[in-house]
Amino acid sequence: MRLSYSSVLAIAVALLAVIAVKAAAKVEGSNETASAAGLYWSNAQEEGDVDISTFAGEWNEDDVDGGFSSLDGMLQWAIGHSDPSKLKETAEDVKRKSPDELKKRQDEIKELIEKMKMPSDAELMKIAIDDLNNSSLPWEDHLRALLELSELVEPIDNANDLHKLGGTLVVVKELNHPDSEVRTTSALVLGKACQNNPVVQKQFLELGALSELLKMTKSNSVEEVLRALYAISALIRNNVVGQQLFYGESGDLIIQDLLSKSNIDVRIHKRSVSIVSDLAESQMENPSYPVPPFFSNPLFLRSVVDLLASMDLDLQEKVLHAVENLLRLQSGASIFKEFCELDAALDKMKEQLQRLAKDDQHGEHATDVEILRKQVQQIYADKINKVLEST
Repeated sequence: MRLSYSSVLAIAVALLAVIAVKAAAKVEGSNETASAAGLYWSNAQEEGDVDISTFAGEWNEDDVDGGFSSLDGMLQWAIGHSDPSKLKETAEDVKRKSPDELKKRQDEIKELIEKMKMPSDAELMKIAIDDLNNSSLPWEDHLRALLELSELVEPIDNANDLHKLGGTLVVVKELNHPDSEVRTTSALVLGKACQNNPVVQKQFLELGALSELLKMTKSNSVEEVLRALYAISALIRNNVVGQQLFYGESGDLIIQDLLSKSNIDVRIHKRSVSIVSDLAESQMENPSYPVPPFFSNPLFLRSVVDLLASMDLDLQEKVLHAVENLLRLQSGASIFKEFCELDAALDKMKEQLQRLAKDDQHGEHATDVEILRKQVQQIYADKINKVLEST
């Protein structure tokens, strides 16, 4: 909430008046005037040239918002936009007031500032949620409310309050909104709220959010697909129940389809591969759970390995992490050798990285990726050797 020009001037004039009275009461008859806050005015100063740098301590800076970092900033701005002669006249006039009149005026200013105080995060969240529940508002207002929520839910305490305020339900509803931008922003809110938060993950899973997000991955909008994948990752990360729902709703096949499309935006490949890597890592951390067929599906594994041929170093790095985790899940590596041709993919990648290592722009990154490639190649070789030893 921003204060109007007139409101800021009114507060500034009133505060300056209080300073003047305090100054008169504190140092009467002196050629220098001081306030209780340690503020000094010299009679030799130019008209309107008032130093208020030490006055900010009179009130808590958190009591005021309106684009000013502090009460001091507000006063400096107001002074600069006011008539110096009128400010001086007001200050001189108020010096003649009694201490009781001063106290009354000071209380009035504090009350005014209190009324103008910013609402709490919970209050702002409730306002945004009420707007989202108002079907008479245009989609632009819903988008604005979602953008506000996307910032407000970042702190974990606020994310935990979202459900209590009715926000989780309305966010899930907005995932099915006719406008793509609204759906995309709803996924952003969900993803931020769910980050490393099993309580909020559970709340959204119970409301069927995963189904809506999986539908969004089939959108023609690249941004919508990216946000959906981001939200899916946040929703099921380190969440076994969420991952079981993901497999049950053919989320693995959706990811496989996205990975197999060579003409798709590289960012979608990166998001998809990261989900694969997280799922494989979670499976290793929970060995008592049955290994989904997803991880031994030849077509799926081939779609992952084929991405090692990408010219995007960041994608290659993410694919190597995924392949490493997938290799660790396998009892053997024959499927990677016979169907995925991982040997050839790693060798070709080595040649590419050696060339990039000489490049000033990509050299350091390429060197790091090469270290990871060697690590994956060693794990792969160990798996192959175990198979040979057992035959």
